[in-house]
Amino acid sequence: MTSVNTNYGASVALQNLNATNKALMETQSRINTGLKISGPKDNGAIYNIAQGMRADVQSLGAVQRSLDRTVSVVDTAIAAGTNVSDLLKEMKEKALAARDSTIDNTARTAYDTDFKALRDQITKTLANAAFDGSNLVNGGSNLAALANADGTSFITVTARNLSLGGSIVTLAATASISTAALASTALTTLETSLNNLNLSLSQLGTDAKKVNMHKTFVSKLVDELNNGIGNLVDADLARESANLQALQTKQQLGVQALSIANQSPQILMALFR
Repeated sequence: MTSVNTNYGASVALQNLNATNKALMETQSRINTGLKISGPKDNGAIYNIAQGMRADVQSLGAVQRSLDRTVSVVDTAIAAGTNVSDLLKEMKEKALAARDSTIDNTARTAYDTDFKALRDQITKTLANAAFDGSNLVNGGSNLAALANADGTSFITVTARNLSLGGSIVTLAATASISTAALASTALTTLETSLNNLNLSLSQLGTDAKKVNMHKTFVSKLVDELNNGIGNLVDADLARESANLQALQTKQQLGVQALSIANQSPQILMALFR
């Protein structure tokens, strides 16, 4: 029925055109942002989940930085410990040579001078074995790296004091090989120190491996969380591109339908001519 009071066809065409325009704007937004859920208005529940996962990813970034720093501290400690081990081996060689009772005083003095220089180098090496203020081999404290996004779990690396006269390197800071007897004593002490030191280096290596393994896990966890976020909120651009083409065509047809519906009053007027 054609009426001067109501143009039902135009109303229906306008409603359909408005719905098409709304869908077209949503599709264009998804293409522009690459997201099918860019805010809480799109889907409040999914948006909340995605934001929580994004927070976890950011927190795990802090965990990764903590683990990176710990790896550097441990690597520095291992390098220093290895150098100390090399120094102790050289000192053992000097002490063995000085144990020979047949050498003259000049040779013994030379051996003792070299021995003391190597001994003092151990102290210098350990003092410089710090990274970002942390030193695991010169009497410093244990190191605790962040292990989870909540900051409630830690990976601990145990400090090992390699200083002279300690429980690991038992050689005294004043050790000398100026006599055959002192050289004999130093040999025994050096042997014990080397055994203790090698065990400590092995333990540091185990700690380093532990931290590196967790670092690898955290890296994979971040990747999986990012993938999960993408699955929740990322738009399928291939599908959105196809939708865009369809909606643009539908929009054009809607405009034509509205135009046709608006011609109905003109038809009515023609009946009265």
